[in-house]
Amino acid sequence: MFIAYNSGSWWAGCVDWIADVWNSAVGGTVEWFSYFDWTQMVSAFIVLFAVIDIIGSIPIIINLKEKGKEVNATKATIISFALLVGFFYAGDMMLKLFHVDIESFAVAGAFVIFLMSLEMILDVEIFKNQGPIKEATLVPLVFPLLAGAGAFTTLLSLRAEYASINIIVALVLNMLFVYFVVRMTGWVEHLLGKGGIYIIRKFFGIILLAISVRLFTANITQLVEALHGN
Repeated sequence: MFIAYNSGSWWAGCVDWIADVWNSAVGGTVEWFSYFDWTQMVSAFIVLFAVIDIIGSIPIIINLKEKGKEVNATKATIISFALLVGFFYAGDMMLKLFHVDIESFAVAGAFVIFLMSLEMILDVEIFKNQGPIKEATLVPLVFPLLAGAGAFTTLLSLRAEYASINIIVALVLNMLFVYFVVRMTGWVEHLLGKGGIYIIRKFFGIILLAISVRLFTANITQLVEALHGN
């Protein structure tokens, strides 16, 4: 027994389905890029640059290399980027799992960024690396220097302020800069000098301090309004 079917109709249906998927994907991509804003991207880049603080990590990286520990720039950059992007998208679901809204997390993130700024300004160590892993590329370079608690917190905090496309572009640009610095650490230190690195670290410490205050005030206001609304 043979089942008759119209091959032309079947093929036309497949073509229509592929066209619908393509239009949906392209339309979604175009809509996503429509939120791109230079001001937001530059602002997010500066925030992430200050938090990741790859310039301030140069002495640590040089010290690791002098101790004979291998530091792989490509591996460090790719793993850091994957961790940060993964947390950027999955972190929101994790917050919902614990019934925490993005504004509350942003306020908590403001405190973390505030403490990081104090580290940079006052030359004190608040966040200590006491983990058991001793491999240089993963620890301390990837975690906690590049993709640490501060960077994770900052990414989700920025989501309360900026469009995702601007944060992702800023993160990609930061990772490219990270790769360049890690690969050419000695040259960058020679170019800037220890005094230059010290001044840059202090400057971005003050920037982070101002950012933490702005994040706190902007999101605490929304939380208070939400409480009054309820």
